[in-house]
Amino acid sequence: MQNIVILGASGHGSVILDSIEKFGRYKVIGFLDSFKKRGAMQNGYQVLGSELDLPYLIDKFQIHGGVVAIGDNWTRKRVVERITKLVPSFNLIKVVHPSAVIGKDVRIGKGSVILPGVVINTNAIVGDFCIINTNSSLGHDGRMENYSSLASGVCTGGNFSLGEFSAVSLGVTVLENTSIGEHTVIGAGSLVLKDIGSFVMAYGSPARVVRPRLVGESYLTGGKQDKLIKVFRDEI
Repeated sequence: MQNIVILGASGHGSVILDSIEKFGRYKVIGFLDSFKKRGAMQNGYQVLGSELDLPYLIDKFQIHGGVVAIGDNWTRKRVVERITKLVPSFNLIKVVHPSAVIGKDVRIGKGSVILPGVVINTNAIVGDFCIINTNSSLGHDGRMENYSSLASGVCTGGNFSLGEFSAVSLGVTVLENTSIGEHTVIGAGSLVLKDIGSFVMAYGSPARVVRPRLVGESYLTGGKQDKLIKVFRDEI
């Protein structure tokens, strides 16, 4: 079994850990996290340090690769960029929970995470570093571009298209033959009946655009998530 680490010791990281353990292909050595003390425990595994410790840890534990457990799409991209700059050859793996139902001729990109109860129907394409969360579905011939995400309980019809860095929140239903642009967020519980453009926030039943949205603007709640976003904004 190949040794890996999980980058992000959060609730999302714990769900990914469960998926990896149940899949049985990789052995998790521990977590990396910039906001938790080295030696802290998460679900029985140690926080080994931050991503800056990765070169040392790779040699010490013979680490094959890892997965980025960051829920926010833009922040996940920034973490991936930091890791690949630090260790260009680092293998960022995809994770698929064994309860997920994956249809014929589905393609799933590197670094993407498919969680429990997900259904991905025939001919769908999931890009790199995407998240499809618990009990969500991607309809036949659907397409998710890189760094996009479906939250738990999302239902999408066939021929759905989701742009880069866009997020569909909890419990949203999306009609077939519908597209959502890039850097857009659909609010929880919405019903999407027609195309939604790029760089906007939309919600409601039916969903309507309520305001523009900036690149990298936070849409998830949680203290550590907000801290991560602030760190990466300060670096720009």
